[in-house]
Amino acid sequence: MRAELLAPAGNFEKLKIALAYGADAVYGGVSHFSLRIRSGKEFTYESFKEAIDYTHAFGKKIYVTINGFPFNSQLKLLEKHIETVAKMEPDAFIVAAPGVIRLAQKIAPHIPIHLSTQANVLNCLDAEIYYEMGVKRIVAAREVSLNDLKDFKKRLPKLEIEVFVHGSMCFAYSGRCLISAVQSGRVPNRGSCANDCRFAYTLYAKNEESGTLFCIEQSADEGTYIFNAKDLNLMPHMKEILGSGIIDALKIEGRTKSPYYTAAATNAYRKAVDGYYADNFDLPSYQRELESIKNRGFSEGYLIQRPHERNNTQNIDSTLLEGTHQVYAKVNEDGISFKAKDRVDVGGVYEILTHGSISACDNAVGRIWQEEGVWKIMMRELKSVSGKSYEAVHSGNTNDILLPAALSAFTFFRKKTE
Repeated sequence: MRAELLAPAGNFEKLKIALAYGADAVYGGVSHFSLRIRSGKEFTYESFKEAIDYTHAFGKKIYVTINGFPFNSQLKLLEKHIETVAKMEPDAFIVAAPGVIRLAQKIAPHIPIHLSTQANVLNCLDAEIYYEMGVKRIVAAREVSLNDLKDFKKRLPKLEIEVFVHGSMCFAYSGRCLISAVQSGRVPNRGSCANDCRFAYTLYAKNEESGTLFCIEQSADEGTYIFNAKDLNLMPHMKEILGSGIIDALKIEGRTKSPYYTAAATNAYRKAVDGYYADNFDLPSYQRELESIKNRGFSEGYLIQRPHERNNTQNIDSTLLEGTHQVYAKVNEDGISFKAKDRVDVGGVYEILTHGSISACDNAVGRIWQEEGVWKIMMRELKSVSGKSYEAVHSGNTNDILLPAALSAFTFFRKKTE
Protein backbone atom coordinates (compact mmCIF):
# COMPACT_ATOMS: atom_id res chain seq x y z
CA MET A 1 0.00 0.00 0.00
CA ARG A 2 1.36 3.41 -1.01
CA ALA A 3 0.17 6.31 1.14
CA GLU A 4 -1.81 9.09 -0.54
CA LEU A 5 -0.56 12.67 -0.22
CA LEU A 6 -3.46 15.05 0.45
CA ALA A 7 -2.98 18.82 0.15
CA PRO A 8 -5.21 21.83 0.88
CA ALA A 9 -7.13 23.61 -1.89
CA GLY A 10 -8.06 26.97 -0.40
CA ASN A 11 -8.97 28.35 -3.81
CA PHE A 12 -8.69 27.31 -7.44
CA GLU A 13 -5.14 28.59 -7.84
CA LYS A 14 -3.95 26.77 -4.71
CA LEU A 15 -5.68 23.63 -5.96
CA LYS A 16 -3.72 23.87 -9.19
CA ILE A 17 -0.50 24.49 -7.25
CA ALA A 18 -1.08 21.49 -4.97
CA LEU A 19 -1.63 19.20 -7.94
CA ALA A 20 1.34 20.65 -9.82
CA TYR A 21 3.67 20.05 -6.87
CA GLY A 22 2.65 16.44 -6.49
CA ALA A 23 -0.49 16.02 -4.39
CA ASP A 24 -2.40 12.80 -5.07
CA ALA A 25 -5.58 14.43 -3.82
CA VAL A 26 -6.84 17.79 -2.58
CA TYR A 27 -9.58 18.90 -0.21
CA GLY A 28 -11.73 22.02 -0.17
CA GLY A 29 -15.24 23.33 -0.56
CA VAL A 30 -17.56 26.26 -0.87
CA SER A 31 -18.32 28.23 2.29
CA HIS A 32 -21.53 26.43 3.23
CA PHE A 33 -21.01 24.04 6.17
CA SER A 34 -17.22 24.05 5.77
CA LEU A 35 -14.89 24.74 8.69
CA ARG A 36 -12.97 27.27 6.62
CA ILE A 37 -15.60 29.85 5.64
CA ARG A 38 -12.97 32.38 4.54
CA SER A 39 -11.35 29.79 2.29
CA GLY A 40 -14.69 28.44 1.10
CA LYS A 41 -15.74 31.87 -0.14
CA GLU A 42 -13.00 31.57 -2.73
CA PHE A 43 -15.21 29.03 -4.54
CA THR A 44 -18.66 29.40 -6.01
CA TYR A 45 -20.63 26.32 -6.98
CA GLU A 46 -19.69 27.00 -10.60
CA SER A 47 -15.96 27.38 -9.97
CA PHE A 48 -15.92 24.41 -7.61
CA LYS A 49 -17.45 22.21 -10.29
CA GLU A 50 -14.73 23.47 -12.63
CA ALA A 51 -12.13 22.63 -9.96
CA ILE A 52 -13.47 19.08 -9.60
CA ASP A 53 -13.33 18.55 -13.36
CA TYR A 54 -9.81 20.02 -13.47
CA THR A 55 -8.65 17.63 -10.72
CA HIS A 56 -10.17 14.60 -12.38
CA ALA A 57 -8.57 15.56 -15.70
CA PHE A 58 -5.20 14.95 -14.02
CA GLY A 59 -6.33 11.61 -12.65
CA LYS A 60 -6.30 13.01 -9.10
CA LYS A 61 -8.97 13.06 -6.38
CA ILE A 62 -10.84 15.85 -4.62
CA TYR A 63 -12.65 15.60 -1.29
CA VAL A 64 -15.38 18.07 -0.31
CA THR A 65 -15.45 19.55 3.19
CA ILE A 66 -18.93 19.47 4.73
CA ASN A 67 -17.54 19.28 8.25
CA GLY A 68 -19.39 22.07 10.03
CA PHE A 69 -21.97 21.48 12.77
CA PRO A 70 -25.40 22.67 11.57
CA PHE A 71 -28.34 23.92 13.64
CA ASN A 72 -31.95 22.85 12.99
CA SER A 73 -32.63 26.03 11.06
CA GLN A 74 -29.93 25.09 8.55
CA LEU A 75 -30.95 21.52 7.76
CA LYS A 76 -32.96 22.33 4.63
CA LEU A 77 -30.06 24.39 3.28
CA LEU A 78 -27.66 21.57 4.17
CA GLU A 79 -29.77 19.06 2.27
CA LYS A 80 -29.80 21.28 -0.81
CA HIS A 81 -26.05 21.85 -0.50
CA ILE A 82 -25.30 18.12 -0.40
CA GLU A 83 -27.55 17.53 -3.41
CA THR A 84 -25.81 20.29 -5.37
CA VAL A 85 -22.25 19.15 -4.61
CA ALA A 86 -23.05 15.46 -5.09
CA LYS A 87 -24.00 16.17 -8.72
CA MET A 88 -20.44 17.40 -9.28
CA GLU A 89 -19.16 13.86 -8.54
CA PRO A 90 -16.43 14.55 -5.96
CA ASP A 91 -14.44 11.59 -4.68
CA ALA A 92 -15.63 11.86 -1.06
CA PHE A 93 -17.41 14.04 1.48
CA ILE A 94 -15.47 15.01 4.62
CA VAL A 95 -18.12 15.05 7.37
CA ALA A 96 -17.95 15.52 11.16
CA ALA A 97 -21.49 15.06 12.52
CA PRO A 98 -23.25 11.65 12.64
CA GLY A 99 -26.53 13.16 11.46
CA VAL A 100 -24.84 14.71 8.44
CA ILE A 101 -23.30 11.33 7.63
CA ARG A 102 -26.77 9.78 7.50
CA LEU A 103 -28.14 12.65 5.44
CA ALA A 104 -25.29 12.46 2.94
CA GLN A 105 -25.72 8.70 2.60
CA LYS A 106 -29.43 9.16 1.96
CA ILE A 107 -28.95 11.87 -0.67
CA ALA A 108 -25.77 10.58 -2.34
CA PRO A 109 -25.14 6.95 -1.36
CA HIS A 110 -22.52 6.63 -4.11
CA ILE A 111 -20.21 9.29 -2.58
CA PRO A 112 -17.80 7.84 0.04
CA ILE A 113 -17.73 9.41 3.49
CA HIS A 114 -14.50 10.47 5.21
CA LEU A 115 -14.88 11.32 8.89
CA SER A 116 -13.43 14.72 9.76
CA THR A 117 -10.83 15.12 12.48
CA GLN A 118 -13.47 17.32 14.18
CA ALA A 119 -15.20 14.12 15.25
CA ASN A 120 -12.18 13.52 17.54
CA VAL A 121 -11.96 9.75 17.14
CA LEU A 122 -9.47 8.62 19.78
CA ASN A 123 -10.30 4.94 20.28
CA CYS A 124 -11.35 1.74 18.54
CA LEU A 125 -14.89 1.85 19.93
CA ASP A 126 -15.68 5.16 18.27
CA ALA A 127 -13.89 4.13 15.08
CA GLU A 128 -15.98 0.96 14.94
CA ILE A 129 -19.26 2.85 15.36
CA TYR A 130 -18.46 5.18 12.47
CA TYR A 131 -17.25 2.29 10.33
CA GLU A 132 -20.53 0.48 10.95
CA MET A 133 -22.30 3.68 9.86
CA GLY A 134 -20.56 3.35 6.51
CA VAL A 135 -17.58 5.68 6.92
CA LYS A 136 -14.79 4.65 4.54
CA ARG A 137 -11.96 6.71 6.05
CA ILE A 138 -11.27 8.33 9.41
CA VAL A 139 -9.18 11.47 9.63
CA ALA A 140 -7.60 10.73 12.98
CA ALA A 141 -7.70 13.24 15.81
CA ARG A 142 -4.35 14.96 16.15
CA GLU A 143 -4.18 13.71 19.73
CA VAL A 144 -4.28 9.99 18.86
CA SER A 145 -1.03 8.00 18.71
CA LEU A 146 0.40 5.88 15.92
CA ASN A 147 0.31 2.84 18.21
CA ASP A 148 -3.40 3.37 18.82
CA LEU A 149 -3.99 3.69 15.09
CA LYS A 150 -2.28 0.32 14.64
CA ASP A 151 -4.96 -1.11 16.92
CA PHE A 152 -7.62 0.57 14.76
CA LYS A 153 -6.24 -1.22 11.72
CA LYS A 154 -6.06 -4.60 13.46
CA ARG A 155 -9.67 -4.31 14.55
CA LEU A 156 -10.95 -2.70 11.33
CA PRO A 157 -8.54 -3.69 8.53
CA LYS A 158 -10.74 -2.21 5.76
CA LEU A 159 -11.08 1.19 7.43
CA GLU A 160 -8.81 3.79 5.81
CA ILE A 161 -6.77 6.00 8.16
CA GLU A 162 -5.67 9.53 7.35
CA VAL A 163 -3.35 11.58 9.58
CA PHE A 164 -2.27 15.20 9.65
CA VAL A 165 1.48 15.51 9.14
CA HIS A 166 1.92 19.27 8.76
CA GLY A 167 0.27 22.60 9.54
CA SER A 168 -1.33 24.65 12.27
CA MET A 169 -2.18 23.04 15.58
CA CYS A 170 -5.15 23.89 17.79
CA PHE A 171 -4.52 24.16 21.53
CA ALA A 172 -7.97 22.62 22.10
CA TYR A 173 -9.32 19.32 20.83
CA SER A 174 -9.22 20.08 17.10
CA GLY A 175 -11.36 23.19 17.25
CA ARG A 176 -13.51 22.31 20.27
CA CYS A 177 -12.89 25.81 21.57
CA LEU A 178 -15.08 28.80 22.48
CA ILE A 179 -12.46 31.53 22.95
CA SER A 180 -13.13 33.00 19.52
CA ALA A 181 -16.90 32.76 20.04
CA VAL A 182 -16.71 34.52 23.43
CA GLN A 183 -14.41 37.31 22.31
CA SER A 184 -15.54 38.03 18.77
CA GLY A 185 -18.68 36.03 18.14
CA ARG A 186 -16.90 33.86 15.57
CA VAL A 187 -17.61 30.19 16.24
CA PRO A 188 -14.74 27.77 15.49
CA ASN A 189 -16.89 24.73 14.83
CA ARG A 190 -19.05 26.63 12.38
CA GLY A 191 -16.10 27.69 10.27
CA SER A 192 -15.34 31.24 11.39
CA CYS A 193 -12.60 30.90 14.03
CA ALA A 194 -10.76 34.21 14.55
CA ASN A 195 -7.63 32.42 15.84
CA ASP A 196 -7.85 34.17 19.22
CA CYS A 197 -5.37 31.61 20.54
CA ARG A 198 -2.70 33.44 18.50
CA PHE A 199 -3.27 36.77 20.29
CA ALA A 200 -1.04 38.20 23.01
CA TYR A 201 -2.66 38.22 26.47
CA THR A 202 -1.85 40.04 29.70
CA LEU A 203 -2.13 37.88 32.82
CA TYR A 204 -3.66 39.06 36.10
CA ALA A 205 -3.93 37.64 39.62
CA LYS A 206 -6.93 38.55 41.75
CA ASN A 207 -7.27 38.53 45.55
CA GLU A 208 -10.80 37.21 46.03
CA GLU A 209 -11.11 38.63 49.56
CA SER A 210 -10.18 42.22 48.72
CA GLY A 211 -10.94 42.25 45.01
CA THR A 212 -7.44 43.60 44.33
CA LEU A 213 -6.19 42.85 40.83
CA PHE A 214 -2.45 42.51 40.11
CA CYS A 215 -0.91 42.44 36.66
CA ILE A 216 1.72 39.72 36.39
CA GLU A 217 5.01 41.14 35.09
CA GLN A 218 5.94 40.12 31.55
CA SER A 219 7.98 41.42 28.64
CA ALA A 220 7.26 45.10 28.08
CA ASP A 221 4.22 45.76 25.84
CA GLU A 222 4.11 42.17 24.68
CA GLY A 223 2.04 40.10 27.06
CA THR A 224 2.29 36.38 26.46
CA TYR A 225 1.04 34.07 23.73
CA ILE A 226 -0.24 31.66 26.35
CA PHE A 227 -2.54 29.69 24.01
CA ASN A 228 -0.30 29.76 20.95
CA ALA A 229 0.59 26.30 19.62
CA LYS A 230 3.59 25.62 17.42
CA ASP A 231 3.00 24.23 13.94
CA LEU A 232 2.92 20.50 13.35
CA ASN A 233 5.85 19.03 11.42
CA LEU A 234 6.05 15.24 11.33
CA MET A 235 8.73 15.03 8.66
CA PRO A 236 11.28 13.64 11.19
CA HIS A 237 8.94 10.66 11.69
CA MET A 238 7.89 10.05 8.09
CA LYS A 239 9.88 6.83 7.80
CA GLU A 240 8.23 5.50 10.94
CA ILE A 241 4.76 6.58 9.81
CA LEU A 242 5.08 5.13 6.32
CA GLY A 243 6.89 2.09 7.63
CA SER A 244 3.96 1.24 9.89
CA GLY A 245 2.01 0.19 6.80
CA ILE A 246 -1.30 1.31 8.32
CA ILE A 247 -1.58 4.93 7.14
CA ASP A 248 -3.60 5.38 3.95
CA ALA A 249 -3.26 9.16 3.60
CA LEU A 250 -0.97 11.95 4.80
CA LYS A 251 -2.72 15.30 5.17
CA ILE A 252 -1.26 18.81 4.99
CA GLU A 253 -3.30 21.45 6.83
CA GLY A 254 -3.62 24.96 5.46
CA ARG A 255 -6.47 25.99 3.16
CA THR A 256 -6.12 29.63 4.25
CA LYS A 257 -2.33 29.70 3.95
CA SER A 258 -0.36 31.22 1.07
CA PRO A 259 0.18 29.76 -2.41
CA TYR A 260 3.89 29.41 -1.54
CA TYR A 261 3.01 27.38 1.56
CA THR A 262 0.91 25.05 -0.59
CA ALA A 263 3.77 24.64 -3.06
CA ALA A 264 6.64 24.21 -0.62
CA ALA A 265 4.84 21.92 1.82
CA THR A 266 3.41 19.71 -0.92
CA ASN A 267 6.79 19.61 -2.66
CA ALA A 268 8.60 18.55 0.51
CA TYR A 269 6.18 15.78 1.43
CA ARG A 270 5.94 14.56 -2.18
CA LYS A 271 9.71 14.13 -2.25
CA ALA A 272 9.65 12.50 1.17
CA VAL A 273 7.01 9.94 0.22
CA ASP A 274 8.74 9.14 -3.07
CA GLY A 275 12.12 9.05 -1.33
CA TYR A 276 10.85 6.57 1.23
CA TYR A 277 9.43 4.16 -1.34
CA ALA A 278 12.55 4.52 -3.53
CA ASP A 279 14.79 3.89 -0.49
CA ASN A 280 16.64 7.21 -0.84
CA PHE A 281 14.96 9.23 1.93
CA ASP A 282 16.80 12.54 2.48
CA LEU A 283 15.42 14.08 5.67
CA PRO A 284 17.70 17.17 5.82
CA SER A 285 16.66 18.36 2.35
CA TYR A 286 12.95 17.92 3.09
CA GLN A 287 13.29 19.75 6.40
CA ARG A 288 15.10 22.65 4.74
CA GLU A 289 12.19 23.03 2.35
CA LEU A 290 9.66 23.11 5.20
CA GLU A 291 11.76 25.59 7.15
CA SER A 292 11.58 27.98 4.21
CA ILE A 293 7.88 28.48 5.00
CA LYS A 294 6.77 31.07 7.55
CA ASN A 295 5.85 29.22 10.73
CA ARG A 296 5.25 29.53 14.46
CA GLY A 297 8.06 27.15 15.27
CA PHE A 298 7.72 23.41 14.74
CA SER A 299 6.48 20.63 16.98
CA GLU A 300 6.20 16.91 16.33
CA GLY A 301 2.74 16.89 17.89
CA TYR A 302 1.28 13.80 19.52
CA LEU A 303 1.28 11.05 16.91
CA ILE A 304 4.52 9.54 18.20
CA GLN A 305 4.46 10.75 21.82
CA ARG A 306 1.53 11.38 24.14
CA PRO A 307 0.53 14.98 24.98
CA HIS A 308 1.77 14.66 28.57
CA GLU A 309 5.17 13.48 27.30
CA ARG A 310 5.80 16.67 25.35
CA ASN A 311 6.72 20.12 26.64
CA ASN A 312 7.72 21.85 23.40
CA THR A 313 4.38 22.32 21.64
CA GLN A 314 3.79 25.91 22.78
CA ASN A 315 5.26 29.13 21.39
CA ILE A 316 4.91 31.76 24.12
CA ASP A 317 7.17 34.31 22.42
CA SER A 318 5.32 35.28 19.24
CA THR A 319 2.45 34.29 17.02
CA LEU A 320 4.42 34.03 13.78
CA LEU A 321 8.07 33.38 13.03
CA GLU A 322 9.84 34.06 9.77
CA GLY A 323 10.82 31.14 7.60
CA THR A 324 14.30 30.89 6.12
CA HIS A 325 13.13 32.33 2.79
CA GLN A 326 11.10 35.25 1.48
CA VAL A 327 9.03 34.88 -1.70
CA TYR A 328 9.65 37.51 -4.38
CA ALA A 329 7.66 36.38 -7.42
CA LYS A 330 5.33 33.73 -8.80
CA VAL A 331 5.30 32.60 -12.44
CA ASN A 332 1.92 32.93 -14.14
CA GLU A 333 0.02 30.06 -15.73
CA ASP A 334 1.25 31.13 -19.17
CA GLY A 335 4.81 30.14 -18.15
CA ILE A 336 6.34 33.17 -19.90
CA SER A 337 5.73 35.90 -17.31
CA PHE A 338 5.60 36.49 -13.58
CA LYS A 339 4.04 38.78 -11.00
CA ALA A 340 6.09 40.28 -8.18
CA LYS A 341 5.25 39.30 -4.59
CA ASP A 342 8.03 41.47 -3.12
CA ARG A 343 10.55 43.88 -4.63
CA VAL A 344 12.28 42.35 -7.65
CA ASP A 345 15.29 44.34 -8.89
CA VAL A 346 17.26 44.32 -12.10
CA GLY A 347 20.45 42.39 -11.25
CA GLY A 348 18.93 40.70 -8.18
CA VAL A 349 19.62 36.97 -7.81
CA TYR A 350 16.79 34.68 -6.71
CA GLU A 351 16.46 30.96 -6.02
CA ILE A 352 13.90 29.04 -8.06
CA LEU A 353 11.36 26.64 -6.57
CA THR A 354 9.58 24.69 -9.27
CA HIS A 355 7.81 21.42 -9.94
CA GLY A 356 8.93 21.20 -13.57
CA SER A 357 12.12 20.91 -15.57
CA ILE A 358 14.38 23.93 -16.10
CA SER A 359 16.70 24.79 -18.97
CA ALA A 360 19.63 27.15 -18.48
CA CYS A 361 19.63 30.36 -20.51
CA ASP A 362 21.59 33.60 -20.78
CA ASN A 363 20.17 36.44 -22.85
CA ALA A 364 19.33 40.14 -22.82
CA VAL A 365 16.30 39.60 -20.57
CA GLY A 366 18.10 37.59 -17.93
CA ARG A 367 19.96 34.49 -16.92
CA ILE A 368 18.88 31.12 -15.49
CA TRP A 369 21.55 28.77 -14.19
CA GLN A 370 22.27 26.07 -11.64
CA GLU A 371 24.71 26.62 -8.79
CA GLU A 372 25.57 23.95 -6.22
CA GLY A 373 22.38 22.08 -7.02
CA VAL A 374 20.14 25.17 -6.75
CA TRP A 375 18.53 26.79 -9.78
CA LYS A 376 18.77 30.59 -9.83
CA ILE A 377 17.47 33.47 -11.89
CA MET A 378 18.74 37.01 -12.45
CA MET A 379 16.80 39.60 -14.47
CA ARG A 380 18.74 42.01 -16.70
CA GLU A 381 15.54 43.62 -17.90
CA LEU A 382 12.12 43.98 -16.26
CA LYS A 383 9.72 44.51 -19.12
CA SER A 384 5.99 43.99 -18.88
CA VAL A 385 3.96 42.08 -21.44
CA SER A 386 2.63 45.44 -22.61
CA GLY A 387 6.18 46.67 -23.27
CA LYS A 388 6.81 48.98 -20.32
CA SER A 389 10.28 48.72 -18.67
CA TYR A 390 11.12 49.01 -14.96
CA GLU A 391 14.22 49.12 -12.78
CA ALA A 392 12.28 47.30 -10.08
CA VAL A 393 8.80 45.86 -9.53
CA HIS A 394 7.07 45.09 -6.24
CA SER A 395 3.91 43.45 -4.94
CA GLY A 396 1.85 46.53 -5.72
CA ASN A 397 2.77 46.29 -9.39
CA THR A 398 0.20 44.05 -11.08
CA ASN A 399 1.94 43.98 -14.46
CA ASP A 400 3.04 40.65 -15.90
CA ILE A 401 6.83 40.73 -16.34
CA LEU A 402 8.42 38.71 -19.13
CA LEU A 403 10.83 35.89 -18.26
CA PRO A 404 14.16 35.23 -20.00
CA ALA A 405 12.90 31.70 -20.77
CA ALA A 406 9.74 29.71 -20.17
CA LEU A 407 9.28 28.19 -16.70
CA SER A 408 6.56 25.94 -15.33
CA ALA A 409 3.40 27.66 -14.10
CA PHE A 410 3.46 28.46 -10.38
CA THR A 411 7.25 28.51 -10.13
CA PHE A 412 8.40 30.75 -7.28
CA PHE A 413 11.41 33.05 -6.90
CA ARG A 414 12.76 33.33 -3.37
CA LYS A 415 15.72 34.49 -1.32
CA LYS A 416 17.12 33.46 2.01
CA THR A 417 16.23 35.99 4.67
CA GLU A 418 19.01 37.94 6.36
